[in-house]
Amino acid sequence: MRIITFIIFLLFFASRTFAQPIEEMEYVLRFGFLKGGKANLVAESEKLNKKQTIHYHVRGRTTGLVDHIYEVNDVFDCWVDPMTFLPVKSVRSVKEQNYRFYDEVIYDQVNDSIFSLKSGKKKVPDNVNDLISIFFYIRQNLYFDALLAGKDVELPVYHGGHLYVIRLAFIGIETIDTKIGKKQCYVVSPKVPQGKLFKDSDGLKIYITKDANRLPIYAEFELLVGALKCELETYKINGINQMVNQ
Repeated sequence: MRIITFIIFLLFFASRTFAQPIEEMEYVLRFGFLKGGKANLVAESEKLNKKQTIHYHVRGRTTGLVDHIYEVNDVFDCWVDPMTFLPVKSVRSVKEQNYRFYDEVIYDQVNDSIFSLKSGKKKVPDNVNDLISIFFYIRQNLYFDALLAGKDVELPVYHGGHLYVIRLAFIGIETIDTKIGKKQCYVVSPKVPQGKLFKDSDGLKIYITKDANRLPIYAEFELLVGALKCELETYKINGINQMVNQ
């Protein structure tokens, strides 16, 4: 069920969140006709050690029958610099059946290093992100425009004690049925290794509305055991539902 954890991060990279208002997004995860879980994001301005930051709070959890079979309740927090959108601190709390994982990471972007409660101090590449901040970093630093121009984007990520490279590619434009009617969407694919979980390296597709809002409204994940679908259920700014006005 680590796929739910992975989905949480991938869904939010197109969000336009600047966190001056409080923004909330909730996704429903479906496997066929079966609701399997929910993923939530809340973003707001917050001070950390007397410095202004943007705080992203993400939670992914199983629901219904799936929750009885394999319970997942993962919480991720990330504080980023509002000028650079690079991480300042991240906290990861994972609860999946009997498995538990907790870590806090402090990022020193000036000296290209991090300090983890789990693994101590490490040198990292320039402009390193965590698995939440990278998608907002891409969005706010015009990497999305590079994607639309046909350029693949690659950036370093520190997660779970390891360094990775995230690569994103633009697939094309499609019109799909959504909760708010038919929508033209950009289709973006995060590239992942083919293996035990994914059917192939192009098995992930994220649909972002082709309008001023650029909402990550839908996603499909082609797994070895079938297709998992994620749909944006609610999008609120300061508690007011924005979906009805799209």
